[in-house]
Amino acid sequence: MTVNILAVGDVCGKPGLEFLRRSLRTVQKTYRIDFTVVNGENANVVGVTPAQCEEIFAAGADVITLGNHTWTRTELQDYLARTSRCLRPANYAPQCPGQGFGVYETAFGRVCVVNALGRFTLDANTDNPFVVVDNILADCADANIVLVDFHAEATSEKLAMGYFLEGRASAVWGTHTHVQTSDCCVLPGGTGYITDLGMTGPGRSVLGIDVEQSIGKFLGDPPRRYASGGGAGKMECAVFEIDTETGKCVSARALRIE
Repeated sequence: MTVNILAVGDVCGKPGLEFLRRSLRTVQKTYRIDFTVVNGENANVVGVTPAQCEEIFAAGADVITLGNHTWTRTELQDYLARTSRCLRPANYAPQCPGQGFGVYETAFGRVCVVNALGRFTLDANTDNPFVVVDNILADCADANIVLVDFHAEATSEKLAMGYFLEGRASAVWGTHTHVQTSDCCVLPGGTGYITDLGMTGPGRSVLGIDVEQSIGKFLGDPPRRYASGGGAGKMECAVFEIDTETGKCVSARALRIE
């Protein structure tokens, strides 16, 4: 038996939330999706609020993953402490609220979802993500399916994580850089992989941010609160077909829904 796992790239601002609400259920039906993981850490443009997390769940997400903007909204801390379906990076310090992985009971077995944060240019005050994820996988050996969202800047760090987990994780995908990469594949060891899913948000934008504001930043304009871009929305994501008996990925496909 195989199941289809949908991984959705970073939801960016109100345009991303609205597009997710309008489109996710249709995508799930079209591609016969059995389990959905959405990266929601930019739903508030920078960070995400508890109310926005609830919007993402209402749209059809089973699990929300986060990233380097996890602590931008302080009200999220209490929310993370009381929910098991919204994950913050596992390699933050253990006293931080919330959890970095979860094991979820489904009709097709136990699904382990792991969220980890890269260290290159993002946040030096984190544990080694490779060591942390390695330990988590050892603790979740009884999970049928293992999914890893690696929120990282460098393509090299993401690729290294993919190969590090080859044959041990069912699928590994990168988030954070908001540009979908062309390398969606199944690694020889049976792990689905893509360096970056892309983003869910405004089509005319620079990584989800207003184009003119982004240009101005590079020209040296004074900093100001980020504003979402405009234009037609899009959802960038990937579908991984997983064998529930072996936990191996049998096919991987990147999608852009516009």
